[in-house]
Amino acid sequence: MKRVAVFPGSFDPITNGHIDIIERAQEIFDEIIVAVLENPQKECLFNIQERVEMIREIFSNSPKVKVETFDGLLMNYMRKKGARVVIRGLRAISDFEYEFQMALMNRKLNPEVETLFMMPNVVYSYLSSRLVKEVYSLGGCVKDLVPPVVEKYLEKKLKRR
Repeated sequence: MKRVAVFPGSFDPITNGHIDIIERAQEIFDEIIVAVLENPQKECLFNIQERVEMIREIFSNSPKVKVETFDGLLMNYMRKKGARVVIRGLRAISDFEYEFQMALMNRKLNPEVETLFMMPNVVYSYLSSRLVKEVYSLGGCVKDLVPPVVEKYLEKKLKRR
């Protein structure tokens, strides 16, 4: 039986912390679906197509990684995909409470799904998409925080001060 895991998120934009988790998850699972959340109520810098394009370019040589979009309940998407594991990244204790609540609610909605918490490499433990956008927009260097393709997209979208 194929071991399929879903790594959901808005990925606005994807960071080296996300990439670290996806790369390490490939050692555990046969297929990783990077599920980009389409949420019209959340204001994103990049539209859904741009986020998917960036991630597909980054993982173009990784046959185990698929990139898709989803909306609505994650557990409905998981059923549709036949996936039984959700991957979630934890950077700090502050992430844990929210992620723990979500994992318990997901278990209530679909008891067959497990949540696997993964910590990124320590060099990315502070990293978030929000910080990347803020640092870049204020003229800071994000070279070690995101892949070059993301930097190019940031350059197109954001005017530096």
